[in-house]
Amino acid sequence: MAGALSSPLLEAHGFRHAFFTREGGVSEGAYASLNFSVGAGDRPERVAENLARARSALGVDALYFLSQVHGRVVVEVDPSEPPDAFVRREGDAVISRARGAAACVRVADCAPVLIAGRSSGAVAAVHAGWRGAVAGVVTRAVERLRAAVGEEPLVAAIGPHIGVGAFELGEEVAAEIARAARVEVIDRSRARPHADLRAMLAAELAALGAEVDHVEGCTYSDAARFFSYRRDGRASGRHLAAIAPR
Repeated sequence: MAGALSSPLLEAHGFRHAFFTREGGVSEGAYASLNFSVGAGDRPERVAENLARARSALGVDALYFLSQVHGRVVVEVDPSEPPDAFVRREGDAVISRARGAAACVRVADCAPVLIAGRSSGAVAAVHAGWRGAVAGVVTRAVERLRAAVGEEPLVAAIGPHIGVGAFELGEEVAAEIARAARVEVIDRSRARPHADLRAMLAAELAALGAEVDHVEGCTYSDAARFFSYRRDGRASGRHLAAIAPR
């Protein structure tokens, strides 16, 4: 599908997945063109067509994502529950062990993280903005995944999100992030602090024993390929990051 980015690491281990950009959909105006959120103001029939295109590109039966709240709640997919009921649940990470049921998150500037078990084929999709990262949503998702399938080697990919050059913070938020991060992630070379969310999440995944890949891109800086809440405000699109169990 036009505009879908992928991780060579996840591909090498046989996982169907995508970090979708804003290209290749039917939405118009501020939502042009591959928007996956009705809540941001787009027309439902256009979002439905965009979702259908994503399902087709991934070769799956269903896309499961939650009403995200910047927390650390993890929900496992029950394939008997339809996606339009699942989305009414609140949470920020989705686990799936059901073939044909992709675990998904929607993002604009927050980081999408896709995680997969090399032995079990189970997967998780994580929505990790700074609040979720500080709350430990990635660690919680890995804990829940391992509780479901046992200890096994993990592979993970961090997708496009707001880059350190654009991620300006106030001092209180910078202090929260610095306390939670395993490595130095606050850049003070500018007038105000900036945070490297990618480095923070990569260090957390490595500490959890995952092999980590990076799918690059700054949502704020690259308006041609990406939506950005910080750049464009609420009335803009949302991306989808998705991974299917093997």
